[in-house]
Amino acid sequence: LLQLIAKSQLTSLSGAAQKNYFNILDKIVRKVMEDQHNPRLIKDLLQDLSSTLCILIRGVGKSVLVGNINIWICRLETILLWQQQLKNLQMNKQVNNGLTLSDLPLHMLNNILYRFSDGWDIITLGQVTPTLYMLSEDRQLWKKLCQYHFAEKQFCRHLIPSEKGHIDWKLMYFALQKYYPIKEQYGDTLHFCRHCSILFWK
Repeated sequence: LLQLIAKSQLTSLSGAAQKNYFNILDKIVRKVMEDQHNPRLIKDLLQDLSSTLCILIRGVGKSVLVGNINIWICRLETILLWQQQLKNLQMNKQVNNGLTLSDLPLHMLNNILYRFSDGWDIITLGQVTPTLYMLSEDRQLWKKLCQYHFAEKQFCRHLIPSEKGHIDWKLMYFALQKYYPIKEQYGDTLHFCRHCSILFWK
């Protein structure tokens, strides 16, 4: 919203709206300077705002801006000051002592693996830690994957027994892939939350 106003709606703001707009910007800049989160976003916003203001101030004879021109020049100077402060911002190295993938309970890790619809993704994730490797070798996981992608008639023709006499569903999956190429499809769509910067299933 702030960027939309900066790009095209400045001329429609009343005096009170102008004051509120720049007060909000001031608070945002202070917040970014304090916690150093998303400085690129506010830099882009200020760049758009300064570009628009420069164009509008040149056309002041046409009365395109509400209020005294000196106020707008002061605001432009404030924006330039903010830009300089953000340019000089020294980013501290982020130290994250929070949870990692390895800290999740086994049933949650297992749930993540069961969400994948591609065997190579499961193998790749299994290489991350010994625990994930153990979970990625689960027979039931590969059986579900075979049942998801292939019809019963297809895998009945290509049964591959393991040394223990069980069906080796992992080998079955890759063997069936050769005979019946998998169409690209997604079991569950993964989403990204721009607010919390996390991936999640809807």
